[in-house]
Amino acid sequence: MDYKTISADDFGRSLTGIGLNLLVRDVVAQCRFLDAIFGMQSHRISADFAIVTYGTQVFQLHSDGTYHSNPLLGLLPDNPPRGAGIEIRLYDTDPDEAAARAEDAGHLVLQGPADKPHGLREAYILCENGYAWVPSKPL
Repeated sequence: MDYKTISADDFGRSLTGIGLNLLVRDVVAQCRFLDAIFGMQSHRISADFAIVTYGTQVFQLHSDGTYHSNPLLGLLPDNPPRGAGIEIRLYDTDPDEAAARAEDAGHLVLQGPADKPHGLREAYILCENGYAWVPSKPL
């Protein structure tokens, strides 16, 4: 699928399984964060929307303004952390490398890379929208 040219209708009809859609204040800035820290690819980037790929996985970013008639908009806090309680786990990203890139770029590393008893090495990195991104790799 060509995410750079696919129409909104075709993209919507192609989605299956479980989807992830993150509401963000600044779509372009969030794409830069995801691309720089985790090596994700962002497509169809605009002020309102982007398609993001992580390996074979796909998810969406929407700006708050696109949710003007959505019932979730009234539940968003004015101040971060917006994503409290959700972990977005990235099982194919080295936590040491991601945490170093995040620190170098001035992002908050909530918990540095550590070996966990559940068999993973992982770190917790917060984006400016307050979502917890958890790069992980097997021990």
